[in-house]
Amino acid sequence: MCDNSRECSAARRSGFDGTPDTLGGDSGRRAIRPLRDDDFEAALAIINEAAEAYRGVIPADRWHDPYMSAEQLHGEIDSGVRFFGYEVDGRLLGVMGIQDVDDVTLIRHAYVRRSAQRHGVGGRLLRSLLVKATSPVLIGTWADASWAIAFYEKHGFVVVSPEERTRLLRRHWDIPERQIETSVVLIEKASG
Repeated sequence: MCDNSRECSAARRSGFDGTPDTLGGDSGRRAIRPLRDDDFEAALAIINEAAEAYRGVIPADRWHDPYMSAEQLHGEIDSGVRFFGYEVDGRLLGVMGIQDVDDVTLIRHAYVRRSAQRHGVGGRLLRSLLVKATSPVLIGTWADASWAIAFYEKHGFVVVSPEERTRLLRRHWDIPERQIETSVVLIEKASG
């Protein structure tokens, strides 16, 4: 579950020690793989479960219940978002998408089951997708989602200026103006 001693120590402190109730323990089979059609419902459930963290944090006019509908997820897939999942012993724990748009690569819809958060799942998914990127990587998230911003900063991203944010969001994302006003964009430090 971990890639380095700091991550391994944190995982052990959090109960990832080989016991049956710790998402597969240290001996569970792990994989990061493209999502299949039969993963759709599990991916949608992960997205909506993890997105509960945004309830009451993002502007009320941007919250939807459910946060993402099946139709919206199908729309994201149809628009070219390629989703990958992190699984342990066949159980999907996290999902993250990647999308090539113009001259950049976007990381889209990064969500991890609440029970698996803070155990390296998101970081491993992100690192695996960064390897697939062939152009500068951008990430958009809600401006008030401080935990999400901190996660991306921890993984080598920096927040761009408000002017650059607006330009990038209008050019590379298909989102309403209100979402542009309430979002941030991060870029890899090496790319900025």
